[in-house]
Amino acid sequence: MSLENKAKATAKNVEGKVQDAVGNLTGDPQAQAEGKEKQAEAKVLHTIEDVKDEVKKAVD
Repeated sequence: MSLENKAKATAKNVEGKVQDAVGNLTGDPQAQAEGKEKQAEAKVLHTIEDVKDEVKKAVD
């Protein structure tokens, strides 16, 4: 997995968790939804990088 892409995905996940938590504390459903959306996007990015790794292993 590209270390740079993995770091970006992890940062997006953390950002989403923080935004979700803040939205929960403040009662802001839009912030919660945006936080959950960022977490889902990060999960997709991680999955893409995992697939790239598997393909690279199969080719090598």
